[in-house]
Amino acid sequence: MFLNIGPAHPAMHGVIQIHAELDGEIVRKADIEIGYLHRAFEKHCETGTYSQCFPYTDRLNYASPLINNFGFAAAVEKLMGLEIPERCNYIRIIMSEISRITDHLTCIGASAMELGAFSVFLYAIKAREWLYELIESVTGARLTVSYARIGGVKADLPEGFEERCQATLQKTREVLKEVDQLLTRNRIFYDRMCGVGIISADDAVDYGITGPFLRSTGIEYDVRKAFPYFLYERFAFDIPIGEHGDNYDRYLVRMEEMYQSIRIIEQALDTIPQGPTNVDSEGNVIDPDLMADLGKFGKTSGLLKNEVLIQPTLQGSEKRYHDRVRAKSKEAWLPPKEQVYSNIEALMNHFKIVMLGHGIRPPKGEAYVAVEGANGELGFYIVSDGTDRPWRVRCHPPCFPIMAALGKILVGDQVADIVPTFGSVNMIAGELDR
Repeated sequence: MFLNIGPAHPAMHGVIQIHAELDGEIVRKADIEIGYLHRAFEKHCETGTYSQCFPYTDRLNYASPLINNFGFAAAVEKLMGLEIPERCNYIRIIMSEISRITDHLTCIGASAMELGAFSVFLYAIKAREWLYELIESVTGARLTVSYARIGGVKADLPEGFEERCQATLQKTREVLKEVDQLLTRNRIFYDRMCGVGIISADDAVDYGITGPFLRSTGIEYDVRKAFPYFLYERFAFDIPIGEHGDNYDRYLVRMEEMYQSIRIIEQALDTIPQGPTNVDSEGNVIDPDLMADLGKFGKTSGLLKNEVLIQPTLQGSEKRYHDRVRAKSKEAWLPPKEQVYSNIEALMNHFKIVMLGHGIRPPKGEAYVAVEGANGELGFYIVSDGTDRPWRVRCHPPCFPIMAALGKILVGDQVADIVPTFGSVNMIAGELDR
């Protein structure tokens, strides 16, 4: 018989349809229908400026949007030949690894819930909430962060972030131990996951699969190790791998990856270059409108030594933080607000960056940059024609090749096995359909 599963099905996450051909309870054939969340990501990016693409990247893998942000920024930086500050690289690594943990917690929690382990879902989401609060303290948003900038990040880490992060990581470790105790040796969970959804290493490579799905087959490929970026080569971490390429191995790989991400974050917090310094002895804090008025009337004596009192969403982007988190390039970066409010050159620089037809203008050329997303290799290919808008943008989404292989993976398993196997894909429709 034929059975339609999805797209109106809770385990299909609302956006996938599987046409299953069944022999009793056994799946003999499965056709996967995607495209229910297609938003024309690439074409939208080609109609706006380079900086206007960041909100679109947030909506790719919305379980770990910061990694999308940083991958796109790195591709434009490669086009422009920008060198970003060392502290900025550390910030990108810290925020990327926090995002990787939130993504894996979502995947494991939701997959466990779909198999009936509702307590695990609550534990995982509790830990994810703590990490979202960390992300919000840095970016000002929980999910649609748009935190990256071409040449750096929006703002420096807030005061006290290191201590808060260390405490949150310790609590997250405890939750991971609880999840491990609830699931790893749970007989029902083990029987539902072990030996189900198997893919061989050769098939995974043939389909172009990367990430935890590939590593569950025993292939030790991780972009952070194979092609280090953002100074990942400075950090000691292991690449967890499986043996059988089944759902259970993928669960174990993701669990261990979260521990490795915590390990990377702790190393980064311990070794991150010194943060911003205080303003000099003559500095004082004044409102931006007063600073603008003083500059307008030529009362500029000592004005550049002042710190501007700006709204919370812009904090961390003042001049005392500027060199720490931004590339030294007037072609890519908005000047500090103190300078915008107090001298005409910075104001002109600001408008040159934000005005249509001006803005960030990489030289003609093309660049491809890959980062290790939560699901695998996330790549951005950008072609520049020398204007302020990308001529072509293409995204390599890691869960796309996994979905291409899913029909073959499901064959031979039972109908009930479709749910845990699909959960182990960690399909994020925003990234898949784009």
